[in-house]
Amino acid sequence: MKPIVVTGGTGSLGRRVVRELLDAGREVVVLSRRARPVADGSRFVSVDLRTGDGLGQALTGVDTVVHCASTLTGGDEQAARTLIDAAKRAGVTHLVYVSIVGIDRIPLPYYRTKLAVERQLEASGLGYTILRATQFHELVQHIFSLLGRSPIVPVPTMRFQPVDTRDVAGRLAELALGEPAGRVPDFGGPEVRDAKSLARAYLTATGRRRLLVPVRVPGRIMAGFRRGENLVGDRFDGERTFEQFLAEHATRRPSRFH
Repeated sequence: MKPIVVTGGTGSLGRRVVRELLDAGREVVVLSRRARPVADGSRFVSVDLRTGDGLGQALTGVDTVVHCASTLTGGDEQAARTLIDAAKRAGVTHLVYVSIVGIDRIPLPYYRTKLAVERQLEASGLGYTILRATQFHELVQHIFSLLGRSPIVPVPTMRFQPVDTRDVAGRLAELALGEPAGRVPDFGGPEVRDAKSLARAYLTATGRRRLLVPVRVPGRIMAGFRRGENLVGDRFDGERTFEQFLAEHATRRPSRFH
């Protein structure tokens, strides 16, 4: 069997995809700009997707690529163009891309970039699979770790359907081992929760007490979140809840605000 390439394979999601594929008995090549420890049994190749340096060689003899690499600082569209062009030259037949639920309905700049990458794939002529997932537990934890620094925590009036990266990784690996399927059904977490309940769960898990104040944030972006455009709603694919994630990852510490 030919190896499967995972871009961004040292990131939070990518390294779990690598592990899933290795457990399935596949050879995996990890692409990343920076050398970091990777899963035992995988092969690391340093590649800059923005320039394509080293990419052609990394894709030689590869049928399937799982594209997990992404950055909030810009460059994803260029990286996707570089990857698609190199994949076509190398004869790659299946490119799997992880995207985000609601990117076509919430005008967040990063979401627009993700949507543009989806459009590139659709027009590429390559066999592709696109999986949109809801927000990861790590993102929700990060939001409330920042807001929780204050004794009064402003909580936006919105809902989340947070999902564990391990659950998403399992689905991506399953898709990578199959045939190109276009855009597949969105992948949602096990629960739809309002932000206040998630904030309270985070504060409890970290041993903090804060005053939670609901805040209605104006603007088209937050209006989209209030409408629930970031939710799958009728699909609850993920298994691990936010509380289960926090039990493994949250650090308790005494609070100065009681």
